[in-house]
Amino acid sequence: VQLQASGGGLVQAGGSLRLSCAASGSMFSINTMGWYRQAPGRQRDLVATITSGGTTSYADSVKGRFTVSRDNAKNTLYLQMHSLKPEDTAVYYCNAGIRTWGPTVNYWGQGTQVTVSS
Repeated sequence: VQLQASGGGLVQAGGSLRLSCAASGSMFSINTMGWYRQAPGRQRDLVATITSGGTTSYADSVKGRFTVSRDNAKNTLYLQMHSLKPEDTAVYYCNAGIRTWGPTVNYWGQGTQVTVSS
């Protein structure tokens, strides 16, 4: 099983970006998926999560600006980001609880850089 994140880049403050994370490999089911971010010198923080049923939750810092969604048919997670701020600059990682032949395992994508210039 692999998670492949994409969509990062350089954007001016106030701009928008859309991140994607595709899960591939042999899977029975994907449970909760989420986005995390890590700025230089800081810990990895939760940004947003979405359950298999579509229930979402967000960090206070991104509420009203970011929207997490998923396409279960494509095993893909998205993060639509609007009104980006310089403090959103970080490496963004996707995460998913995936059940294969055994118990559910937590997988991480490789990270995609988001840089917001002021």
